[in-house]
Amino acid sequence: FTRLFEKGLVYRKMSTVNWDPVDHTVLANEQVIDGRGWRSGALVEQKDIPQWFIKITDYAEELLNDLDQLDGWPEQVKTMQRNWIGRSEGVEMDFTVNGSDPLRVYTTRPDTLMGVSYLAVAAAHPLARKAAAANHEVADFVNECLQAKVAEADMATLEKKGIFTGVYAKHPVTGEDVPVWIANFVLMNYGTGAVMAVPAHDQRDWEFAHKYGLPIKQVITANDGTVIDLQKEAFVEKGTLLNSGDFDNLTSQQAFDKIASWLAERNLGERKINYRLRDWGVSRQRYWGTPIPMIETASGELIPTPEQELPVRLPEDVVMNGVISPIKADPEWAKTTYQGEPAQRETDTFDTFMESSWYYARYCSPNTDDAMLDPEKANYWLPADQYVGGIEHAILHLLYSRFFHKLLRDAGLVNCDEPFKRLLCQGMVLKDGAKMSKSKGNTVDPQELIEQYGADTVRLFMMFAAPPEQSLEWNDAGVEGANRFLKRLWRLVLEHIEAGGSSETLDVSALGDEGRALRRKTHETIAKVSDDMSRRLTFNTAIAAVMELCNEISRFDGASNQDRAVRQEALEAAVLLLSPITPHICHALWQALGHSQSIDQQSWLTVDENALVKDVIELVVQVNGKVRAKLEVAADLDREGIEKQAMATPNVLRFLDGVTVRKVIVVPGKLINIVAS
Repeated sequence: FTRLFEKGLVYRKMSTVNWDPVDHTVLANEQVIDGRGWRSGALVEQKDIPQWFIKITDYAEELLNDLDQLDGWPEQVKTMQRNWIGRSEGVEMDFTVNGSDPLRVYTTRPDTLMGVSYLAVAAAHPLARKAAAANHEVADFVNECLQAKVAEADMATLEKKGIFTGVYAKHPVTGEDVPVWIANFVLMNYGTGAVMAVPAHDQRDWEFAHKYGLPIKQVITANDGTVIDLQKEAFVEKGTLLNSGDFDNLTSQQAFDKIASWLAERNLGERKINYRLRDWGVSRQRYWGTPIPMIETASGELIPTPEQELPVRLPEDVVMNGVISPIKADPEWAKTTYQGEPAQRETDTFDTFMESSWYYARYCSPNTDDAMLDPEKANYWLPADQYVGGIEHAILHLLYSRFFHKLLRDAGLVNCDEPFKRLLCQGMVLKDGAKMSKSKGNTVDPQELIEQYGADTVRLFMMFAAPPEQSLEWNDAGVEGANRFLKRLWRLVLEHIEAGGSSETLDVSALGDEGRALRRKTHETIAKVSDDMSRRLTFNTAIAAVMELCNEISRFDGASNQDRAVRQEALEAAVLLLSPITPHICHALWQALGHSQSIDQQSWLTVDENALVKDVIELVVQVNGKVRAKLEVAADLDREGIEKQAMATPNVLRFLDGVTVRKVIVVPGKLINIVAS
């Protein structure tokens, strides 16, 4: 953190927060319920306090672009991060205001500039505060908006409210007076906190204009000639300009470029790339966290804690009263010196995301005690091959981790751009269609099921019930089904042992057709389970493949020494493939099959490609594209032999009666199509 400060990536500024006057702490928006603190019930106040920020916005473009490197991440997570970063290209322009600073607005639709009928500013905008100071009705509305603190996600459904400030701004092109309103849907922390409103071409602006009787001027017409009825709704698509003076008949894209240039030439505006992403506020007013290592001198200068004094440690002999952080309540703790002069320690602590954003990297060198990381070890292990985390982390933890990793890279501690190659977002376990919750009374105690069925059964059910990225509906009958399968596997092994087992070396050349078929199924299963577990991460289909193998084993009734040897191979494969999911029963079965070494010491199975070669294949026979028969032929049968057998099939002969064969198409290993007329 101190190095980031020295690089200019850390700053402190006043920030408006939700303040609980009883608990003396900052509350997240989610902790404010009907304007009151969730714990104390006190009316929450809007308070400006100094907060520390890290400039994640300096990395916004890289965070956005590098999402394209993450081929192993779910598209949903990447889309959520793209939307959260929220890159947009637009124009910032000035509307002059008499007796005040120009009102700078940001828009992604400069093509609609000639349709502006009012400006809207956030309640926290300086112009709004100035208007509030002169008018008590405006002041009441501003306070109402500030107390509401509506989350950005709720803005779309929010009832649009506003009040006229009594102030007019000058349109930068026409010079006309444009009324300035304060609106509850404008965010101070996006763009400039002021927007130009074009009711004809923005639905939110249209709703506001209808409510307050403001003008609606059409300046875009549809390229396809669609009739536009502005009495019903706004026309929000791009098109061709009209009622726009010198810009008439330009397309929206042409107008974007021409209007942006026109404003820039007159120093009235400029092209701007904007981000929805805001700098990361890392200050917390609580005890349980890492103290922020900053010092404020008597002259007000902010200085990083000297390296030899790091880390700053929390005092342990504190009294927790559940209200004020002990380090804020104890003035002595904050006292320190800097270059022999009295100074004050920062008493805020870090947001815990400051630690959770890089723990994966610390795992690479946990015993390094003189640095954050050992770069050599970190670069050996990173990036992580696989990361597992819930979708709820998509735009906080996972974004912060990506940002922190780039900070570590730029500090020379790691040499890769991204922390995690692949990401799996696991689903939740549901009961009666809802997330399990004690308050809902729909929880299932796994310990009871473990005592009844064993841990392996519970593990097998959970892995088999759904792919890991999907939610799993808890079902007691499903648990019983998993238990029945394990008992069946146990019986298959027991019956094999009671029949004499096998210590015979498998001689593939001595196997009959059924033995070769079982061996082929065994190695097909090894291939599928290996792929499902390592690449696809679909453990449910891996289990299903082992179940199919067990079906084949139960149907196989060969009794020769080589038959027992191929059954032994199949059972060993089934047990070993299931062992990561049901380790206890598989450990016992592995030893029952004659192995003295523990199953978790075994190498993973490899596929014998020769075993996958089929002696007989099934072909679909079509006549004029319609399936008329299925044909089993030797896998090495040539084209002429395939045609001959197909033509001799009774049902095919029936459809060839009275017609002439014009062409025969053979798709090796799949089908034969006879074209006749």
